[in-house]
Amino acid sequence: MIDELLDDAKRRMDKSVEAAVHEFNTVRTGRASAALLDRVAADYYGEKTPIKQLATINVPEPRLLTVQPFDPGSVKAIERAIMESDLGLQPSNDGKLIRLPIPQLTEERRKQLVKVVRHLAEEGRIAIRNVRRDVMHDLKELARDGDVGDDDERRAEEKLQKLTDEHVHRIDELLKKKEEEIMEV
Repeated sequence: MIDELLDDAKRRMDKSVEAAVHEFNTVRTGRASAALLDRVAADYYGEKTPIKQLATINVPEPRLLTVQPFDPGSVKAIERAIMESDLGLQPSNDGKLIRLPIPQLTEERRKQLVKVVRHLAEEGRIAIRNVRRDVMHDLKELARDGDVGDDDERRAEEKLQKLTDEHVHRIDELLKKKEEEIMEV
C-alpha cells in the first residue's frame, strides 16, 4: 500500500518536472523556436484557443517565426494575442501570413525573462510540494486507520521527502541552465 502511494507520488512529481521543462521551452531565448507560442491562446469565435491549433508555425530563419493561420479570418485575433502576450514580440502580417521577427534581447529584457523563468520554476516546485502534501495526508490516514504502523509511516514519509528533494533539485538544475541560456549574449 505504501509502495503504491510512493510510486504514484514519483509519477506525479515526474509529470510536474516535465511540465516545468515544457514551460521553460516556451520562454524566449536569443533564438526563434516554435515552442515560444505554446502558451499563447487567441480568442477564436469566443473561445481561447492555442495558436498551434489555429495555425502552422514555422522557423524559416534563426531570428524569424512565421504563423500561417488555417482560417485567414483569424489573422487579426492571432496577431492581437501575440501582442498581448508577455513575449515582447511585434507581429506584422500581409493578410495571410504573420511574421514575428525575433529581436536581440536587451539586458533589461533578459532580466525580465529570468524573472518569468524563476516564477515558472516556483510553480513547478509548488506542484511537487502539493503532491507531497497529498501523499502525506494519505499516509497519515493509513496510520490513523491502523493499516500501517507508525514506524512504516515515518519511513515512508522520509522516502517521500527524499523524493520531493530530488525533484525540486531537478527543477533547480533546469532553472540554472535556462537562466544561463537566457543571459548568454
